[in-house]
Amino acid sequence: MKITRVQARWVHIPIPHERQHVSDFGRQPSFDAVIVRIDTDAGITGWGEAKAGVASTAACTGLAAMINHDFAPLLLGEDPRDIAKLWDVLYNMQRQGYALAEGHVMPQLGRRGLSVCAIAGVDLALWDILGKSLGAPVWRLLGGRRAERMPAYASGGWADAENIGAQLQSYIDKGGFRAVKMRVGIMDGSPARSAARVRAARRALGPEVKLMCDAHGTWTVGEAKAFCRMVEDCDLWWFEEPVTADDKQGQAEVRRSSAVPISSGESEFTRHDFRELAELRAADVLQPDLAIAGGITEAVRIGAIASAFNLRLAPHLWSGALAFAAGMHVAASSPAGFILEYSLGHNPMLHDLVEERFPVVDGMIEIPDRPGLGLTIREDFLAAHTRATP
Repeated sequence: MKITRVQARWVHIPIPHERQHVSDFGRQPSFDAVIVRIDTDAGITGWGEAKAGVASTAACTGLAAMINHDFAPLLLGEDPRDIAKLWDVLYNMQRQGYALAEGHVMPQLGRRGLSVCAIAGVDLALWDILGKSLGAPVWRLLGGRRAERMPAYASGGWADAENIGAQLQSYIDKGGFRAVKMRVGIMDGSPARSAARVRAARRALGPEVKLMCDAHGTWTVGEAKAFCRMVEDCDLWWFEEPVTADDKQGQAEVRRSSAVPISSGESEFTRHDFRELAELRAADVLQPDLAIAGGITEAVRIGAIASAFNLRLAPHLWSGALAFAAGMHVAASSPAGFILEYSLGHNPMLHDLVEERFPVVDGMIEIPDRPGLGLTIREDFLAAHTRATP
């Protein structure tokens, strides 16, 4: 089997004003991603997703151009099933021959950022092809699913202290979620205001619902530690990205200062970043975004790090359907996987881009057994929302 075409498209989907939410990323007027299509001479097409930013709004021209102009020439004519080899080719670029022969990485300068995001989009599509060629779901290729269903948590929570309890309760009412996550951080103005919202949420939800919060890396170490002291009696299941991803030592200090578990990883690239988080004891839960951190291939390696350090794996799934499905396959097959994020923001890339749905019943999501990533792209919808890219 040979690759005959590689095409990356920036997909931009406006969100109606009344469905937009406001956070430290500002108002979210659209959902954007790069959708990757890889065709083969066997008539099998694979689909992948890459992201230029953690938030749902990001200009994706450069990311799509990188795949179309830098990566596509390296992929054409190759066997798409040689996924490990092709990952190393794209990561090491000009020194790929040396890296493959010597058995260690010699990456190009851009070993973080958009280069790795671009690899992620290609990698997801290659795994999709491999699964389809074998008539097997990706989780089967990764060693099998550990359960037919996995718990999910509702991810949202932007309301003020007066309304946050009702907002989170509405998530529970929709899908029977037993765990919910709310946003805190600089959007509130101070740790005290964030803590007041968390306390209001806990009062409204009671002690049985698992409650998490996410600061998107917007606090200093001192602010994050102060927040932890204020909410230690709220039984938080985890506190996500307390400080910037650039300060792993600071995050480790936050974790040491409190009994509140720490999670992070959506802003990290490759297994090397996650190894540092594990070695520094900076997190209890690792959260790679498969459309950012290098795809399924790298997420499996990150999951191995989590398992080796007795940490847990909960992929960041605020994404489109392709990255969501990829994260689900990895979490379902990893010994460290234990829960799935489910976006409660308006997310047409998750719900409208594909024919399939991901229903949440009694707080659980079924792990499907369709071949590959298990998705059918609505190509008319894709074409209607494609932005021109070079």
